Amino acid sequence: MKRTALILALSLTATIPFSAMAHKAWLQPSQTVIAGNNPWITVDAAVSNDLFYFNHVPLRTEGLTITAPDGSKAEAQNLSTGKYRTVFDVELKQQGTYRIATVNSGLSGSWEEDGKPKRWRGTPATFATEVPKDAKNLQISQSIGRVETFVTNGSPNDTALKTTGEGLELVPVTHPNDLFAGEEAKFRLLVDGQPAAGLEFEITRGGTRYRNAQEEIKVTTGANGEFSVTWPEAGMYWLETSTQDDKTSLPQARQRRLSYVATLEVLPQ
Repeated sequence: MKRTALILALSLTATIPFSAMAHKAWLQPSQTVIAGNNPWITVDAAVSNDLFYFNHVPLRTEGLTITAPDGSKAEAQNLSTGKYRTVFDVELKQQGTYRIATVNSGLSGSWEEDGKPKRWRGTPATFATEVPKDAKNLQISQSIGRVETFVTNGSPNDTALKTTGEGLELVPVTHPNDLFAGEEAKFRLLVDGQPAAGLEFEITRGGTRYRNAQEEIKVTTGANGEFSVTWPEAGMYWLETSTQDDKTSLPQARQRRLSYVATLEVLPQ
């Protein structure tokens, strides 16, 4: 499926384009498994040509959500956005697993006005007041996107891994911070809380800048939304999938675009 151009603002990350795109959005924690009293991690957020290098644009953080091990919300610290990346720290005050994600949904539209093209982005709530009722050649699409990673302080738990029932979401069968080279891991993909069958995941290990080939692993979800992968070696991995349907929340929107991206760390045996 054809990829659309990636927009800088993270509020548009829900439109992260479909497979085969050169630019990849990601969150990369300094480490994913850590132990201690109130340890810290640093997270890099970027959109790049190579995994995981800063050579395109920063990932904006308007849609950043950090879920603590007890399900409460944690705050990013020391947040800064530069030319090529966004950086922030997270204090892991609780024992257990954190989910760090940018989650965004919205509408985009275009129409003709006085012979000139007009473009709009917003929500169902602002559509009625910001888009003319008599807009000529109106085209509206909806998008929901998630870019995320997971970090565990001490023993892992599953509270932060609960799904919301909206868009594409990953349900780890194998805990995302319990991944080892040479071992098989299983995951389940949901769309609006239901198994997402027949969707292809592209899985790529970092360090593509120094390889002649991307060495992607491609897997397809089964009838129950599950897929498995055996990690060929240790490293940071980027997982991506996307789809589209007509299940929009606005009657004027003809299609809904859904995307999902995760960064997972695979440790050596």
